[in-house]
Amino acid sequence: MATETAPLKPATPGVSTSRPLDNRVAPPSILRRWGSQLGIIGVGLVMWIAFVIAAPTVFTNVDIYVAFAETTPVFGIIALALTLVVITGEIDLSFPSIMALGTAVFCLGVTQWGLPWWAALIAAFATGAVCGAINGVLVARLNIPSLVITIGTQFLFRGLELVLMNGTGVPLTADQYPELHHIFREPLFGVLPIETVWMVVLAVLMWLLLNRSRFGAHVFLVGDNPTSARLMGISVSSVKIRTFILVGLMAVFAGLMVSVYGYYFWPTTGDGYLLTAIASVFLGGTSVFGGTGSIVGTFVAAYIIGAINAGIVSAGINAFYTQLAFGFVIVVSVVLQTVIERRIRRQSLTGR
Repeated sequence: MATETAPLKPATPGVSTSRPLDNRVAPPSILRRWGSQLGIIGVGLVMWIAFVIAAPTVFTNVDIYVAFAETTPVFGIIALALTLVVITGEIDLSFPSIMALGTAVFCLGVTQWGLPWWAALIAAFATGAVCGAINGVLVARLNIPSLVITIGTQFLFRGLELVLMNGTGVPLTADQYPELHHIFREPLFGVLPIETVWMVVLAVLMWLLLNRSRFGAHVFLVGDNPTSARLMGISVSSVKIRTFILVGLMAVFAGLMVSVYGYYFWPTTGDGYLLTAIASVFLGGTSVFGGTGSIVGTFVAAYIIGAINAGIVSAGINAFYTQLAFGFVIVVSVVLQTVIERRIRRQSLTGR
């Protein structure tokens, strides 16, 4: 029995008879995924080219890069940990004092308390962790603005260090503390500055912690919307406290590093690193409002900050222009990041 087939309707003029359009959202572009990091890397390359053109003798000599590799990690290592605090929407201004207090505890441990160097080292890092926990508890549990409370703890920790040390310093020579110099000062394989080796290792670990762990996801969620994070069962206070503890640990690490590098612990250790570390975080693309940030951006930005002063002086320009150049680079970087973020938002809305 033959089956009747309904006649095909004629195609309506102007209407396509092809299969429906694919409404799937296109995968994120390279600009969308890595725009912030590419922006800061671009700024760094442009600045480096400008310095090479202005002072080719200096910036084609390996010595200047060795100097950067030895000095920049002192504040760069702290900036890496500080990135996590800022992503949560907070700030820590007390880390210069933690640098001094933790190193002071180490010096007291080996000179007055009779501790072996490794036990004194543990005591120093424990001090940094406690200081960070104090900041975190005051901020997260008592809801005190971090800007205000860390100004107070900055004076508190510095005052405690000065009282403990009675305003005096301690020599940290290679003869007395060879192990410390192996850890914090002697070049790896006799060539690579150990300071930058440590910064690279810690940057990789921080990147993995922030981008490949549940804790890192919680850091972003807390910074983006703490109310939603609580509704999802995330302990906002615990996340913030742990980020402050991380800054305390890295501050002690940097304090020991700079003291061993200079063969002496000064009671003023940490002074001068506050603005450079904070500038590295913001220059690297971390939002001051929290929720977004980049370890790669902070890493690159730290070396940009470290190169500005040397580049200005080497180019034969008056050192007074350092502040001008520093501000110019930050403003340009922030503008670039804003433009990139707007482009990313447009791509998110259109799916292209």
